[in-house]
Amino acid sequence: MSVLDSPAPRRMRSPLAHRLRIAGGVLISVIFLFPIYWMVVTSFKNQVDIFTNPPKFLFSPTLETYVEYMSRADILRKLVNTIIVATGAGVLSIVAGSMAGYALARVRIRGAATFGLIILLSRGVPPIALAVPMFLVARKLGLTDKHITLIFAYSTFLVPYVMWLMRSFFVSLPRELEESAMIDGCSRYGAFFKIIVPISLPGLLSTLIFSMILAWEELLFALVLTNRYASTMPVAIAGIAGDTVNGANWGALTAVGTITVVPVVIFALLVQKWLIRGLAEGATKG
Repeated sequence: MSVLDSPAPRRMRSPLAHRLRIAGGVLISVIFLFPIYWMVVTSFKNQVDIFTNPPKFLFSPTLETYVEYMSRADILRKLVNTIIVATGAGVLSIVAGSMAGYALARVRIRGAATFGLIILLSRGVPPIALAVPMFLVARKLGLTDKHITLIFAYSTFLVPYVMWLMRSFFVSLPRELEESAMIDGCSRYGAFFKIIVPISLPGLLSTLIFSMILAWEELLFALVLTNRYASTMPVAIAGIAGDTVNGANWGALTAVGTITVVPVVIFALLVQKWLIRGLAEGATKG
């Protein structure tokens, strides 16, 4: 009797478990998104409303902080710098990292696995250990406070990340694809660019997106290698938060934080189709 009745309780528990999973997902989303919501809301408050206790959820929104601080701190130029550097570093790292990943996946090199592991372990080096030597080299070459300096600096920690991800993607592809192309007259480079790259485009795009987001939020290298001309949005945020003389300007801090976060959110929404496709194909291929 118990054997015959056992499927029914499972069917009855299934909708409840589904609802609990949904409720748990909603709760976790609210917990993680509430700080972002509070930052955006605070950026539209005046100074009096920011420091009220208990906090005000209903208030008269104002753009005073945005107008005042953006005109005073040249935020628009810093935003453009961040876009230039993040895009340049993402493209450079995806080109170099994907070719390195393909070499480790396909070319028979003695110690290739060890070599790849060493490159990956370089991600564990503390950034501060690299920032000072980079600054000394950049100053010697006269390249401090330049976009190209930040692009190359960011590539040092992005290329190992891209290489390892794309190596896993390339390993899952059948070797017969390149062999057929080379039989038809393609070189190794031709087979890579004409056959492998188009097939791997979802994985390349998803890795590029993650690389650009990592470069977008990087602070230490931008703080050390730039001064005024090429400084980025994280540097602006650090400058506001580190104002110990007058105290942190919370209105300006939340406004600049919102300006920094919103482009990333819009970018993620625009490319989510390719991002999800790349992640799904990488998961099924791996």
